[in-house]
Formats: sequence, structure tokens, C-alpha cells
Amino acid sequence: MNKLTNRFTSIEQVTGEYLHTSKHKETAANELSFEEILRQRQSDAASELKFSKHASMRLMERNISLTKEQNDRLENGVQKAVEKGIKDSLVMVDSLAFIVNVPNKTVVTAMDQKETPTNIFTNIDGAVIM
Repeated sequence: MNKLTNRFTSIEQVTGEYLHTSKHKETAANELSFEEILRQRQSDAASELKFSKHASMRLMERNISLTKEQNDRLENGVQKAVEKGIKDSLVMVDSLAFIVNVPNKTVVTAMDQKETPTNIFTNIDGAVIM
């Protein structure tokens, strides 16, 4: 802007002065795009083990509570199943049995081995004993 006449010499000066586009460009460069934020959130969510509604109900009905150490071992077992390419896995932690949908990292059901006298597990393609 020409300070003596208060006239702008270009349209860029007008937009820069009144719309503050140059400031927007600087802040936008420092922020993550929506796609980057979405991918980051999805990877964070994908890395944590989830319990389905059914599995949560079974844990409550059967009075099963996991210690931090057992939960860590369950997560390690699921990670080993991921590495082996298992899709639906039985993960045994102490006397607890968990059926896990490995690609979704979701515990589908949970039971205490003492409660299942037959010890027959179906619809799995692998087992991990921790």
C-alpha cells in the first residue's frame, strides 16, 4: 500500500490487508490436514484392543476381571496373531479364554476355562497361548 495516497498497487495487497490471507496461509501450513488427522486417529484406534458388547457382557456375567498384567499379555497375544496372519484367534491367558477378531483387534467373547467343560472352540483359524 502506498502510505502517502492510501492506495493499493495490487489486488494482492487488498486481499492481504482486508482478508488476511497471508496469515491464513501461514497457519494452514503449520496445521495438519483433515486426512492426516483422520489417518492418525484411525491408526491410534486400530492399535488398541477393544471388547465387543457381547464380550463385555460375558466378562461381567462371569465375574472376570483382567489385571493390568493379564491385559498386557492378551494384547501381546493379539499382536502375535497379527504377525502370523491369523484372522480369528483363541488367545489363552492363564485360565481365561478369549476369542478375538484379529484384523479388528476386537475381543468377541471371553470365558473362564473352568466354566467351559467341553473346551471346544469353533470358528477360529489359530490359537495363541500366553
